[in-house]
Amino acid sequence: MTCDDVRLRLLDYQEGRLGLEEQSAVRAHLDGCDACARASAVEHELTRLLEHRLPQHPASLALKRRLAAQWSEPPASPWWGRWRAALVPALAAAAVVLVAAPVVYYERAASGAAREQSAMVGEAVNDHLRMLASQHPLDIESGGLHQVKPWFGGRLDFAPVVTFEGDGDFPLKGGSVGYFRDRKAAVFVYARRLHQITLLVFRADGLPWPSRGLSRVGGREALVTSERGYNVIVWRRGELGYALVSDVDAAELRELAARITPAS
Repeated sequence: MTCDDVRLRLLDYQEGRLGLEEQSAVRAHLDGCDACARASAVEHELTRLLEHRLPQHPASLALKRRLAAQWSEPPASPWWGRWRAALVPALAAAAVVLVAAPVVYYERAASGAAREQSAMVGEAVNDHLRMLASQHPLDIESGGLHQVKPWFGGRLDFAPVVTFEGDGDFPLKGGSVGYFRDRKAAVFVYARRLHQITLLVFRADGLPWPSRGLSRVGGREALVTSERGYNVIVWRRGELGYALVSDVDAAELRELAARITPAS
């Protein structure tokens, strides 16, 4: 398996949903790939944090009563008594088909390029969540872009191209070295009021860049979407890729993206 194959299966692997052959292949890859083993450890910790921190809301008594009323047994009648034995299995089978059909459709629609693009968005959100969960998210506090950008020298195998120095609306807080899928990434952290905004800059080669459903943001065509309650903007500029993630309003995130990638 390649690194991309393993990254797409990490969650299923950790939750025991893979077959024996795939499970063995993922395990063998993790044993020999430090980057994927590190990603697996981070994914496991992220799942643990989400399970413990996300609120749990029990069903209300009113909801339980409505469900009980809807599923209560209908009054007996002669025709129901005669046909019940035949109709119940048939209705159950029809219900299974109706429930399963959207799942099958979704899994097929998510295959190929669409699945890869979804994985890119999911990776961006995961990276943002790791920053939020970290006790020390910044390797360098911001003294301005002229101080943050040179700090990456020698720590990455590319030079991150970012020209927006931050302003009163979106101050630059600092930066750190992170990972995006199988490669290192420069992480710039901006803020909007009390919200943190993560900008990931990474090498673009070898990634499944979206070509449909794009929006014009600043001077670039970008994928604008959301996942798990976070707004995400992903775009490519030459040899570099960019991912901007936050829970700020979508319009505000687009405004920041336009400042980061102005029309040339």
